[in-house]
Parts: sequence; C-alpha cells; structure tokens
Amino acid sequence: MKDHGLSFDEFDELVNPRPEGCAFDAVVERALSRRGFFGGAIAFGGVAMLGSGAAASAQDGGGRFAFAQVAANTKDEVTVPDGYRAEVLIRWGDPISADGPEFDPETLGTAESQARAFGANTDGMEMFVIDGRIVLAVNNEYANTRVIWSNRPRAKPADDDDIAKAMMAHGLSVIEIAEADGGWRVVQDSMLNRRITPQTPMEITGPARGHDLLKTAADPAGVLVRGGFNNCGAGRTPWGAYLTCEENFNGYFSAADRAYEVSPALRRYGVSARDWGYRWARIDERFDVSKHPNEPNRHGYVVELDPADPESTPKKRTALGRFKHENAEVVVNGDGRIVVYMGDDERGEFLYRYVSDGVYAPGGETAMLLEEGALFAAKFHDDGTGEWLALTPETTGMADLAEICIHTRLAASAVGATTMDRPEWVALNPKKPEVYCALTNNKARGRKPNAGGDETPVGGPNPREANKYGQIVRWRPAEGDHAADRFEWDLFVIAGNPAVHRGANAGSENVNEGNMFNAPDGLAFDETGMLWIQTDGGDPEKRDFAGQGNSQMLIADPATGEIRRFLVGPKGAEVAGLCWSPDRRTAFVGIQHPGGEGGHWPEGGDAPPRSAIIAIRREDGGLIG
Repeated sequence: MKDHGLSFDEFDELVNPRPEGCAFDAVVERALSRRGFFGGAIAFGGVAMLGSGAAASAQDGGGRFAFAQVAANTKDEVTVPDGYRAEVLIRWGDPISADGPEFDPETLGTAESQARAFGANTDGMEMFVIDGRIVLAVNNEYANTRVIWSNRPRAKPADDDDIAKAMMAHGLSVIEIAEADGGWRVVQDSMLNRRITPQTPMEITGPARGHDLLKTAADPAGVLVRGGFNNCGAGRTPWGAYLTCEENFNGYFSAADRAYEVSPALRRYGVSARDWGYRWARIDERFDVSKHPNEPNRHGYVVELDPADPESTPKKRTALGRFKHENAEVVVNGDGRIVVYMGDDERGEFLYRYVSDGVYAPGGETAMLLEEGALFAAKFHDDGTGEWLALTPETTGMADLAEICIHTRLAASAVGATTMDRPEWVALNPKKPEVYCALTNNKARGRKPNAGGDETPVGGPNPREANKYGQIVRWRPAEGDHAADRFEWDLFVIAGNPAVHRGANAGSENVNEGNMFNAPDGLAFDETGMLWIQTDGGDPEKRDFAGQGNSQMLIADPATGEIRRFLVGPKGAEVAGLCWSPDRRTAFVGIQHPGGEGGHWPEGGDAPPRSAIIAIRREDGGLIG
C-alpha cells in the first residue's frame, strides 16, 4: 500500500509470506530476443512485431495521431500536448451538494463532511447521459492515511472520527456535470448526486445469495450487506447501469486477537489478523474477522448501480465471481448473450469470463443477465492458442455454484488456469472482435507461487522472470464469438526500458526511448478504435525506470502497433480512469494518490496533495486524440 511505502500485494506478502521457490526453480530463464519472441506470435489484422521505421514513427508524427508526443518528465504537474489544456473538475474533499462545507486544508474535514464530499483516489469512471443530463460515476478506491491524517502526530488517527473520515473517503461518487464558460463544473444542486460508502446498504444477488458463508449476526439471511470499498476499475452495461469493482478488500479486516488463525480460504484472499492501518474494526465490529469470520466473504464482487435513480440499492453480482476485481468489460455477443471479461489484480492470479444464460434485447428485461450464467478462467498455451475453462462443481470438485462464486480463486486453481502477471483492465476493440488486457508487472514471476501455491512459470503471455515492466496481451475469440471456448492470442506490447537494458527488458520493438513506459494498468478504447493506456509506474529515480518519468497516459494504434505518450501525471500519482464527453471533445481523466517526493498537486505550495478528476480539451475545440 502506498502509505506504508508498500504496494497492496507487498503488504499482503508481508503478513502472509510465500515460499521462495517451488517445483519450477529448475526452469532456466529463457533467452528471449525481442524479435525472436514476436516472430512466433500471432498477428491480428495488424502486426505483432514492428520494424524500426514503424517504431520511430511513434515519435516523428503522422498516422492517426493528432498530437505531438509529450516528453517524459518528473514535474509536479499534469503535462499534455501543445494545443491541449487540462483543468481540474473536482478534487478529493470538494462538496458534491450545494449545502456541503468547502474543504478545509487545515482540518482536512470530518467524517460528516467527507460523507457529503467527493471521495479520495479516483479510479474507474463512466459517463452517462440521463434525460439530457451528463452524469459521472467515479470510483474512490482508498484514502491515503498519510494525507488524510497528515494534520495529526505521526499521521495516526486521533479519535474515532478520524477513522470514520478515512472510511467515508472510500466508495464512489455520482455527480452531474455541465459545460459552463468554456469549461466544466459540478452541478451541486442535482438530485442525481450521491455518495456510496462502506456503510451503504447493498443487496446480494446471484448464486451466493443466502449461502451460509455469507450469513452474519447482522444479516442472518445472507442477503443484505453494508458497503463497497477499494473500488478499482469499472464498467457499464448496455442498459445504462454502472459496474464498480471491489478489489483489495482484504486489508480492511483485522482481529483484536492477533493470535487468531484465519481460515485457509480467507488467507487465499489475503485476509489476516492485521489490517493496513485503517483500524475500521475499532469503530465497526464487523471488520473484526475473529468475531465475524463470514464478513470478508461478502466483499470482493462486481457491484451494479443505477446512476439514474439516487434512491436505488446497489447490487453485488456474485455470479461474476469473488476476487480482487480490476474492471468489468461488458460485451454483447453476436447471439445476444452478455459476456463480461474480468482480471484479478494480484501476482499470479487469473483472467476470467462470465457468459450469461439469457440474451439482451434493448428495452427488454435485464434483471437476470448478471445473475444467471457461467464462469470461466483462461488457459493460455505457448503456441498462441488458448481456452476458457468452465468453473463448475464437476470441473472444480466444489460443492455447488454458490461456493464457486464465493471462492472463485480456489475454483480457478483447481482447473489449472494460467497464473498471470497481475491482470488489470480489460478492453474490447470496437472495430473488431479482439480483446486486450494489461498485465502490469510481477516481481514474483518464476520465483514464487501465487497466494494459493500455484506455480508461476515463465512462458506464454508472461515471458519474463521477475517482470518489472509489464505487457499487454490480446486475444481473438474463435470465429469472433466471445462465448466460444477457444481463442488465439499474442502480445501487443511488452513494456521495458531500452535506455537501460538490451534484450527482453528493453521491451518489444514498438517501444523506444521516446515512448517507453512501465506498469500498464488502465485500458480504454475510444470510438475510433485507438487504445488509451494508463500507467501506475515505478519510481523514476530507480535505475530500471530511469528516464521513464512519472506515470502517464499513452495512445496506441492497434492496426500498426504505434504508441505515443499523450499525458504525464504529477509526482507520485497514478493515472487512473478515463471517459469522454458525449461529443468527444473532452477527456475526463483521474489522477490518483499525488504527492510523492514532496509533491503538492494540484494547488501547490504547502497545500495537501489531493486526488482529482481533470478535464482535457483541445484549444481549437477539436476532437480529443
């Protein structure tokens, strides 16, 4: 976690250490030449390997890029191309209602004010047009305790209200926005504005509803749960619903009795007697796993929200499985069935697919489309083919579908799915039936098993041991059918640093010293078929990442493989979340956890760093991109 100087995965490994090696220790690291690896890849309608001329054109201009590439830098500001401007739309702590108090940089607010204000650390977001109104639904993944409690000694909570304030910064924010005076503003008196927090009631739906593993003293029926938190990626349905995805839910649980032994099933998800320092169990007993061992089973799902109805109850869709969800990419298949692609963002975890039983028809009934269906986990073969392995009681040896939907990681391990290098955002190309997934990095690849003891051998879509830089895998379903069991795959790009390394760690041939990056995280296609890539990069002062600068956003042309840097974020920040205005003349981008290395973005000076959404426009009023 950022506040410990550790990532979420690193903190989980600290409290649940994994063995240094297993049966794959004897595997010798493959000598991967960049050209040799891609020579065996499958190309879909473009090229998997680019010659030096194509790679260079990403710097020199031309093609489908309407901007000059931004240079990497380590400034404490947002850098966009010449001819573009970026303005802050809303920041952590800004009120979302007209009667909400303004953010106080001295006290940093209270639990009450935070519950009525924009949450912290934006991530996935989607835009909706509702009766002519423009509405943004935005995830607020977590709170930086070193920031939100920075007015306290040693950045520790002084009282229960401090703990509750950090809690209320989690969840998501729904806000109406409007253009005004050449920019954008929040419509503070909109009836559509609302906050979803860890205390918001949510309905449990799907196969796991009412299961014994979801029953608690507060909810003996196992049908109603409070809270969404650590909401990472997002998605949208064709019927106008927002999908918010619960990711690292495990670190909010603790045990007053530090000697308490959590069950193996909970350990598989990183739950332990020690939390990340939020201390929620101190103000809400359900987060004490020794007293309420089923409570963690009620989190880690995709949640469906109706942005058009502020009184609606969000629904946890257990049919889509329980794991550390990144995003949910929804596809209407050719036969009308709904397909949802999902990644489990942890080292050595899996890539999943859900296929609905029912079919979607505009204006028709949609209530069961995310409740009744089949779950699959991906198996990648080294020859460029792959298959979706069904997660059923017969294939997994588990009791029933409900148990599979609660212990989905165990089910995927049981069928032998491919352990991946942290599968993050998944994105569908709107111009052809091909799907992309960001595999952000995995320092344990080829060195340690995953949390379930599954081996993580080098090979297939995970070609590097101790992967520092990440890659983007893409696949094409057989005959363009997203419900088909087979697919073909290749690697669209392998990130790297050609200024420091030669060979595999220099990256693929569409990476050069001008556009290099690491840790691809967010992915989104615009309507023209260009792929936008957001990163959560490594420390630019470290040798492996030297010259790559702060985290950034790039645009790639899938037809040629060309990649160009569009934006660089401020110090310490991750670039997270992206959507466009209906006329595609504004891009809304999230800037998460700014403030590294003494940064104070966006106000500067001595102001506390504040995560925010920015609106990016062309100065000539043209289309973005």
